[in-house]
Amino acid sequence: MKIVILDGYTLNPGDLSWDKLKNLGDVEIYDRTPAELTVERIKDADIVLTNKSPISKKDMEQCKNLKFISVLATGYNIVETAYAKERNIVVSNIPTYGTASVGQFTIALLLEICHHIGEHSRSVKNGDWAECKDWTYWNYPLIELEGKTMGIIGYGKIGQKTGQIAQAMGMKILANANHPNPALESDTCRYVDIDELMENSDVVVLHCPLTPSTSGIINKRNIAKMKDGVIIINDSRGPLIVEEDLRDALNSGKVAYAACDVVSTEPIRTDNPLLSAKNIIITPHIAWAPIEARKRLMDYTIENIQKFIEGNPVNVVNK
Repeated sequence: MKIVILDGYTLNPGDLSWDKLKNLGDVEIYDRTPAELTVERIKDADIVLTNKSPISKKDMEQCKNLKFISVLATGYNIVETAYAKERNIVVSNIPTYGTASVGQFTIALLLEICHHIGEHSRSVKNGDWAECKDWTYWNYPLIELEGKTMGIIGYGKIGQKTGQIAQAMGMKILANANHPNPALESDTCRYVDIDELMENSDVVVLHCPLTPSTSGIINKRNIAKMKDGVIIINDSRGPLIVEEDLRDALNSGKVAYAACDVVSTEPIRTDNPLLSAKNIIITPHIAWAPIEARKRLMDYTIENIQKFIEGNPVNVVNK
C-alpha cells in the first residue's frame, strides 16, 4: 500500500522514528503540505496520515485509491467525514494519547499563574534580589490553591486527570459532563450543572470538545456569573472562548488571570484580542507535545493502520 503523511513535522521533528510505519507500505513523508498540493501528493495513495492538513470532499473525489485516513490527533474536523463514509473511506483518530500530558500542562499553567515562577527567576537574574533591601520580595500576588474550587467543563479522561491532580493539591472539584460517572463523586468532587459551576468556581478549566453547544461557552454572559477574580484556563479548543469577551473581562479585572494554550485561529493572528489582554499566559498549543505523548500517538497510529490492513479498523469516527 502507498502511505502518504501530509504534515509529519509537528508529530516528529526528528526525535522519533518512522521505521515501523515504513514496514507497513510504501511511505512518502512531507513535513508540511499547502492546500493546493494536497491532491497532487495523495492522488495515488491508499492511506493518508494528516494532523492539521485539511482533506475535503473535493480532494477525496480526485483520489480513487484512497481507502483509509488516519488523523494524527484526537480532533478530526479537518476531514469531511460524511463524504468519506459515502466513499467507504475509513477515518480513524487517536483518542487517548495525551491524557497525562494535557492534564499536567493544565496544572502547570495554573501554578505559573499562582507563583509567576518564570518572572521571578528573570527578576533575580536581572539583579533585583541582589539589590533588595529585604531578604525576600515578590512582584506579583501569590496564590495558595488548597481549599479552593476548580470547575472543570468536560469531565472525560483529560478532565478527570486534571481533577485528580487538583484534588491531590487540596482543591475541590465541580465537574460538568454530558455523561456523569457517580463513581467519581466524593467529598472533594461532585457533578453540577453549568450555572452552578460558573458561580462557585475559583478556577474554571475547559476540557470539553468543541460542539455547537460548547462553542463560545466562555462569553460575557457566563463570565458575569463567575466570582470576581476568577481564573480561566483553556487547553482544549480555542473557539470555546469568545476572545473579545475574555479580553474585556481581563482588562476590567473581573477575571484575574487566564491561560490559553489554544486560540480561535492557529497559528495566532497578530490581531487576536487576547494579545491585548492583561494578565494572560498564551502558549503555542503545546500541551500535547511531550515526547512521551508523541511516541504514544505514533504507536497508536501504527496500530490503527495495522488493524485497518487486517480488516478490523479501530477508533473509527465515521462508522
